[in-house]
Amino acid sequence: MENKSYLVKMNGNGVLGKAAVNGKTLNGGGVNGKTLNGGGVNGKTLNGGGVNGKTLNGGGVNGKAVHGSFHHVSVNGSLYPAKTKSRRQRWEVKPSEMANNTLNPIRAIVDGMKLSPNPDKPMIALSIGDPTVFGNLPTDEAVLQAMRDAIDSQKFNGYAPSVGYLKSREAVANFYSCSEAPLEADDVILTSGCSQAIDLAISVLCNPGDNILMPCPGFSLYKTLAVSMGIEVKLYNLLPEKSWEIDLQHLESLIDERTSCLIVTNPSNPCGSVFTKEHLQKIIKVASRHCVPILADEIYSDMVFPGCDCPSMASLSSDVPILSCGGLAKRWLVPGWRMGWILIHDRNDVFGSEIRQGLVKLTQRILGACSIVQGALESILNNTPQSFYSSTISFLKSNSEICFSELSTVPGLNPVMPSGAMYLMAGIDMDHFPDFKNDVDFTERLVTEQSVFCLPASAFEYPNFFRIVVTVPEEMMVEACARIREFCQRYYRPRSRDSNDLDQ
Repeated sequence: MENKSYLVKMNGNGVLGKAAVNGKTLNGGGVNGKTLNGGGVNGKTLNGGGVNGKTLNGGGVNGKAVHGSFHHVSVNGSLYPAKTKSRRQRWEVKPSEMANNTLNPIRAIVDGMKLSPNPDKPMIALSIGDPTVFGNLPTDEAVLQAMRDAIDSQKFNGYAPSVGYLKSREAVANFYSCSEAPLEADDVILTSGCSQAIDLAISVLCNPGDNILMPCPGFSLYKTLAVSMGIEVKLYNLLPEKSWEIDLQHLESLIDERTSCLIVTNPSNPCGSVFTKEHLQKIIKVASRHCVPILADEIYSDMVFPGCDCPSMASLSSDVPILSCGGLAKRWLVPGWRMGWILIHDRNDVFGSEIRQGLVKLTQRILGACSIVQGALESILNNTPQSFYSSTISFLKSNSEICFSELSTVPGLNPVMPSGAMYLMAGIDMDHFPDFKNDVDFTERLVTEQSVFCLPASAFEYPNFFRIVVTVPEEMMVEACARIREFCQRYYRPRSRDSNDLDQ
């Protein structure tokens, strides 16, 4: 007999309505000539009878009652669907393709380095992009009080909506809204840090086989996320001789019909650069010509040195839709609190409802942003004093100037003065350092001999540079620069004069 399975509601009413199996009715008819709802399966009744001698609706399955639930009852009397394949003969559990394709370039490089600091010198780590590491940059008391109040209120201990509390989203919208780029609560999605905001933005805009454009050097997370999703990454060049402006001609040459997103990081990690208004407008024109939406990573948008202006990309765009990603991590010096957001700027309704609905659906995969921090968010945004922001910026600018000034006079190094964020990039003229193969070798030996760790820029797809984080205490920055100078003076070799020089 054919082994088919049928959905049966076991609430004493047999099958919803009347049906037939092999020409015989259920609910008054039967299976193999036996009835359901007064008849049975293999001679045993349902609703007053049972399975394995136990009743359903008044009895149960294996001693447990079933009321109004559904089970598959097949025509051979089994409660389970027929097996279509034989069972596995041995264990074989493998990681998914997404897991195998996930690689953090920073971790890949750093984990492969042999880092053995000089035991005679205390370690100075200029590699970690966490402003809280050294304890010299605490957040403001108003920020801490907002968290205390949120906890004490007992109002934020449960699950928040997947996109965030309405009141918290209103607070973010009010904080960042401007006449050129107005925002409402529905334009804000709260996330678990800026990293999740970037993840959601890429996920909603891109399909496997698409490509995204990201800066080189650039934040490595973009590539980590994209490649794991089967998305191609194309790198557009930044120009150190122009304070890391985008090579617009190169950028435009990379765009094709499968380009689904242009990522712009401003201010920049790892460069510390800040684009001018005029340069941002040129970038937007490229995106407009090719109808490519922009993912604006603006986590450092308010960490700009005095004298520099950093307008949001959305405030300059009249037609290009922009997903702006930000958060509390850097400006408020609380990266561990994991509070980020996406600001949806879509003046001409290019995204329409589909992208917005897509973002909402993606947030439902996990309930992202911490409810306690959401509860404190309005107070944090509205009550943090300007003096706190100014003090942080003043410190970062001072440390950047110390670092740039010191390394500018070191033979073989070419630092680029930043204009914001927390980083400085320095080039290594490898022709003057023949003892080292590349920037990874250079920075590894710097740890071994001087106990100073700078991140090799190969981690950002940009070899023969290294990145310095300028959040360390000032005296530590001075000491680190002195050690880098000593190291370079030891290994620096003047470039050999060529024949033309000798003839002169």
